[in-house]
Amino acid sequence: MELVAGSYEQILFGFTVHPEPKAGGDHEKWTSVADFTHHAHTASLSAVAVNSRFVVTGSKDETIHIYDMKKKVEHGALVHHNGTITCLKFYGNRHLISGAEDGLICVWDVKSWECLKSMKAHKGHVTFLSIHPSGKLALSVGTDKTLRTWNLVEGRSAFIKNIKQNAHIVEWSPSGEKYVVVILNKIDVYQLHTAAISGTITNERRVSSITFLSDSVLAVAGDEEVVRFFDCGSLMCLCEFKAHENRVKDMFSFEIPEHHVLVTASSDGFIKMWKLKSDKTVPPSLLCGVNTNARLTCLGVWLDRGADTKAGPPAPAAPSPVKKKDQARISGNESGDVVQEAAATEPNSQKCGLAGGSDKPAKGSSLLPCKRKTVEMLEKKKRKKKKI
Repeated sequence: MELVAGSYEQILFGFTVHPEPKAGGDHEKWTSVADFTHHAHTASLSAVAVNSRFVVTGSKDETIHIYDMKKKVEHGALVHHNGTITCLKFYGNRHLISGAEDGLICVWDVKSWECLKSMKAHKGHVTFLSIHPSGKLALSVGTDKTLRTWNLVEGRSAFIKNIKQNAHIVEWSPSGEKYVVVILNKIDVYQLHTAAISGTITNERRVSSITFLSDSVLAVAGDEEVVRFFDCGSLMCLCEFKAHENRVKDMFSFEIPEHHVLVTASSDGFIKMWKLKSDKTVPPSLLCGVNTNARLTCLGVWLDRGADTKAGPPAPAAPSPVKKKDQARISGNESGDVVQEAAATEPNSQKCGLAGGSDKPAKGSSLLPCKRKTVEMLEKKKRKKKKI
């Protein structure tokens, strides 16, 4: 497995982790070895996503870079967005969905790296998006104070729900039966079958990252050194532990045989791996930690698995197909919020990205001119500013 983390310093870090058998009577420890450091972008990294073969990174330089982890080569870059890349999500091994400050959500074919759909998602920035386990729906939040439901089958907006403040995180549970919306330090838990808020979790500081450890347990990190586990039913804090010396910026969880692992990245420069207990009221134990000596911003874990295996906690039960009435309920009106069905406008089908559908890696500098600004132009601007 490989830990990958992005930083403010424009560097992408890679560390190979080797699980080791537990020695008699000793605490289990894993070893990590530095694999690569790559000056990935011309601005700070803002998002990272992984599937069984690729790692993709997004940045404030408005580009998405692709890395083939099987061949250990840079595969190329996507330059469709005109704003900071705020979120990247793989669905399986065929599709990547990206969101950015230009208000667009783009759906990419991972085989050809063709932009299949380009949808104007929000009037302001897209701050976060999450894909339903069925792959048929997605939720997004933006700076226009809306929560939007997307029909990924038809590639269009389905419903819009006005919320009182700008949310910065939205996430489906592993089964898809609930989802959470984060606004500052509050986490609203919604049930899919009612589309109503079943409760609100309050963290002590602004929430910076969340990840579901199971369908009912949520790990929450904020602008502090502590990570907390909350029960989504009782809304109670099950346990908390000091993970870092500075604020936790991102988290990632996954399961391998005999291990359920939580990975945390912090502004203190450390990436740490924690072994979760079956009893989530017990704090996890540290497996390993690495110091990057950089201010980390985003995190991912590449697992060298089979083509049809997805990282992350498995759903307790297979998600049922999402019906149209459930789509409506997702953005349902609970307390007088304005809800409207979006017009089924034709998405922009402009093709962009890497040339052709060849499996051969494209050179990192060979970008198609499908956008007004290229990396080269950004670098020229940067050099001009330095001269001034």
